Amino acid sequence: MSAHAIVLYDEDCGFCRWSLAKLLAWDRQRRLQPAAIQSAEGRRLLAGVSEEEMLASWHLVCEGRRYSAGAAFPPLLRLLPGGAPLARLSAALPRLSEAGYAFVARRRGAIGHLITEGARRRADLRIARRSG
Repeated sequence: MSAHAIVLYDEDCGFCRWSLAKLLAWDRQRRLQPAAIQSAEGRRLLAGVSEEEMLASWHLVCEGRRYSAGAAFPPLLRLLPGGAPLARLSAALPRLSEAGYAFVARRRGAIGHLITEGARRRADLRIARRSG
């Protein structure tokens, strides 16, 4: 699959940046392009979406469609090496994907406190290297 996607993330969230960096490490074929929700590109891609909804979750723009929260897992996972089985599972269990995403998203601040400063710096570096 040669498709590419833009992953929109909250640049003010340490857990979000760390998670994105893990996805970028998995993405050896460089199909994912990171963009902060707060950036001009993020605002353009999320035009018509309320500020609250923009920052309530991460978003994936792929093949002209926008996916948010747990609904973004299947198209994202299809782009990653070895991700197809997980994509099928996530697509087959959309309620579970949404619930899992919501569980983590509600706790992202607390989880973020567990991420070391060094891990955050490495994540920021990986994102910067991949950003446009």
